[in-house]
Amino acid sequence: MSVLLFGVSHRSAPVGVLERLAISEHDRPKIVDRLLAAPTMSEAMVVSTCNRIEIYAVVDAFHPALEAVGDVLGEHSGLTINEMTAHAYVRYSEAAAEHLFTVAAGLDSLVVGEQQILGQIRGAYASADANRTAGRVLHELAQQALRVGKRVHSETGIDRAGASVVSVALHRARGILAASDAELRRGVVLGAGAMGGLSAVHLAREGVAEITVVNRSVEKARRLADNVAANHPDVVAVGVGLDGMSEAMAAADVMMTCSGSVGSVVSVAEVHHALAARTAATPLVICDLGLPRNVDPAAGRLPGVELIDIEGLRGDSQTQAAETDVVGARAIVAAELADYLAAQRRAEVTPTVTALRQRASEVVQAEMLRLESRLPAMSDAERDEVAKTVRRVVDKLLHAPTVRVKQLAATANGDQYAQALRELFELRPGAAESVSISDVEAMRLPDPTVRRSQEGQW
Repeated sequence: MSVLLFGVSHRSAPVGVLERLAISEHDRPKIVDRLLAAPTMSEAMVVSTCNRIEIYAVVDAFHPALEAVGDVLGEHSGLTINEMTAHAYVRYSEAAAEHLFTVAAGLDSLVVGEQQILGQIRGAYASADANRTAGRVLHELAQQALRVGKRVHSETGIDRAGASVVSVALHRARGILAASDAELRRGVVLGAGAMGGLSAVHLAREGVAEITVVNRSVEKARRLADNVAANHPDVVAVGVGLDGMSEAMAAADVMMTCSGSVGSVVSVAEVHHALAARTAATPLVICDLGLPRNVDPAAGRLPGVELIDIEGLRGDSQTQAAETDVVGARAIVAAELADYLAAQRRAEVTPTVTALRQRASEVVQAEMLRLESRLPAMSDAERDEVAKTVRRVVDKLLHAPTVRVKQLAATANGDQYAQALRELFELRPGAAESVSISDVEAMRLPDPTVRRSQEGQW
């Protein structure tokens, strides 16, 4: 069994594709259930953020599993196979583990080094665990990835600037307002989830005096607003429902949108109505951080509106980390990956070692029965002593090869030693189904048997 990764991210796809493939918290269990309906998959986990959608599945056959993932995502998004393949990337086995560790380290994020991805991976894993769609393989992979991320953030300065998608967008917004001789005094946050909370906290830290949290659930909006006010006494924070959004926009300097709703929450008409009610001549800066997008993109063409979205944040200088920190983070990823793969190889050889010892035990038992039939007058004490002697001989003969095969299993191509044991002692084969090169080339994918697959298309 190996791990298959299918993904799209800000590096491979435009926002339009990302938002069509986006999987909400509500839809995640249903998508995973449909994936596990495929006979080739035994475990599955979905990581869905504002700039990536990735499926990790434990599979016993590469090609059929990949087709099943394509079918499920195609039905979910309405995209054709060709539309998805133009922007997707696929990793298999060791390369899938390496990618998840790199993501957890913040090295593949839009803002390099941001810490939010750790919480998002933890959430994806918790969902898979709660719905019992994560077994031994994904448990070990996800837990190791979280350890990698924690180690990178504690041992390097990759996140020393505290940058995130929210902070970069807010920095851009402040620059736009400053160019118009305006100050950032009033802010609106659409959404009361994790990103909404982060947005509200950043606004408060930036010295915004008035913050309005807008959410479909007024109770959640008020809870977030009360929490912000409690931690920032100089900030006036209130929570309102969607019916209060237009009034809040009319008075705001900046609006941060990060709702998990499917489809646009803020229409062009609503933005136009808010602009008409504005008393200030300064622009309204809208930072749309939702996926799918919360604001109709056409709103950005209205006079007096500056719209910032994920697409517009790509390449911003604040999204980059210091090269020394990146190098340090990559070294940690490489070391942790080597340890993880070694442990996995050792675990894979255990059934072979167990089968070998079981075979030896069966031989000892058979020979003891044969001895008893030939020497029926042998006493119980004599029989026990002979049995112990034979077992000691067998254990001593097997000790060195079983210890050594476990050590060799941790090395590159270590599975070959376990295979040799299976062949020599006629043990039941336990090798996973292999992937043929012709299958890979037919799908125009990097060779899934190579650990370091290139960044490419599906």
